[in-house]
Amino acid sequence: MKKNLKLGLFGFGCVGQGLYHVLHETRGVKAEIKKIAVKNKDKSRPLDASFFTYDKNEILNDPEIDVVVELIDDANAAYEIVKASLEKGKAVVTANKKMLAEHLEEIYALQLKYGKPVLYEGAVCGSIPILRNLEEYYDNDLISSIEGIFNGSTNYILTKVFEENKSYHDALQKAQELGFAESDPRLDVQGYDAKYKLVIAIAHTFGIFVKPEAVANIGIDRISDLDLKFAREHNYSIKLIARAFKVEGQVFGFVIPQFVEANNSFTAVRNEYNAVQVEGAFAEKQLFIGKGAGSYPTGSAVLSDISALTYDYSYEYKKLHQGTSLDFSNDLLVEAFVSFDLHTPISVNDFESFKSGYAANGKEYMVGQVQLTKLLKWHNEYGAGIILAPGSTFVARSKKQAAKNVTLV
Repeated sequence: MKKNLKLGLFGFGCVGQGLYHVLHETRGVKAEIKKIAVKNKDKSRPLDASFFTYDKNEILNDPEIDVVVELIDDANAAYEIVKASLEKGKAVVTANKKMLAEHLEEIYALQLKYGKPVLYEGAVCGSIPILRNLEEYYDNDLISSIEGIFNGSTNYILTKVFEENKSYHDALQKAQELGFAESDPRLDVQGYDAKYKLVIAIAHTFGIFVKPEAVANIGIDRISDLDLKFAREHNYSIKLIARAFKVEGQVFGFVIPQFVEANNSFTAVRNEYNAVQVEGAFAEKQLFIGKGAGSYPTGSAVLSDISALTYDYSYEYKKLHQGTSLDFSNDLLVEAFVSFDLHTPISVNDFESFKSGYAANGKEYMVGQVQLTKLLKWHNEYGAGIILAPGSTFVARSKKQAAKNVTLV
C-alpha cells in the first residue's frame, strides 16, 4: 500500500533544490518536505524561512518525519546523520557517494540492526537507475563486468576539449558554473568521484565491500597536449572509464582515462551524460545512458528512492548472500600510454612488455604492458600521465596464479 511520507531534508544546495522542484512537479509520489536543515543563516533562499532549521535535532527527534534525506557535501557529518536517523527509526535517502563508499559495510550493518532502509540511487551515475537494476533485474545473472563513464563533470570537460578545442581550464570553469563539477574539482578531475561510485556499484554487482583506498584512481588532470594530438591523429576520444570485473574468484576494479575508438559505444556519450555497461553470462552486454550531473537529474534519482520507500522498498544486497567467495585484487597487467618528464626513473625495463616510445620537448612517452600498482606509483610519485590503450586486454592472475586475459571496452 502506498504511503504518504513526511521528509526531513539535510542540505538545500544544487541537488536539494532539484529535489524540491521535481517533487512539486510530479503527481506520482506521495511525500512532502516538512523541514530543511541548513548551516548558513545568512544565505538567501527561495523558500519561506519557516521551512528551515539550523538544529539537526529538530528533524531527528520529530516523530512525524518518516524519512531523512541527506544531501550535504560533508562526508563525515553525513555519516553521523545517517547513523542517527537509523537509530531514531527513520529510513534514509542519500546521494553522498564519498560517505557511502567509506562506510557502506557499516551502513549495511546498521540497516540490519535497526530494520530501516538506506537508499542511494542518486549517488551512482545520476539519473541512471543502475543500483536497483543490479539488485532486481540482475539478481540471478552471473555478472562478469560493470564499466562506464561514471562522472559527468569530466565527460563534459573532455567533450568541450575535443569538440570545441577549449582549454582544460576553460572547460573545467564552465563545468563548475553549470553545477556539474563538485565544490572541490579535484574529486572529479582526479577520479575520486568516479571511484566512490564504483566502490558502491561493486557491492551491488559482486557482493563484496571494498574500501576506496584499495581501488586505483587516475584522473584527467594530467592529460597533455601531446595526448590530445595523438588521440585526434588516430580518431580516438579520451574517456575517464570506471570498471570492475570478475576473474576466477577475484574482482578487479579501477578508474583510469582511456583512448576510445570512434566505433565504441562510449564515444557517443557526450557532455554531462554518464554510461554504464553491464555484462552477464545470460543477458550479455547492456548499456544504460543518462545525465550524470546537475540539479534535476540527481534530484529525480533521489525522488525515485523516496517513491520506492512509499512501497517499503529496501536493498536486499542479494549478491552478498549468494555464497560466492570473492576477493578484491590489484594483481593485474594493463596496457598503457605513459608520459613523464625526462630523467624520471622510469625505463623500458619497468614494463612487462614494451611496445614503443620516444622523447621530445623534455618529455618521454612509452607504451607497453605494466602492473597496475606500478602505474599508480608512477602517477602519484612522479606525476606521470597515464592513459589506457584502446581495446585494452587486461591480464589477471587467478588465485592459482595462472594468467588469464580479459578484454573490455
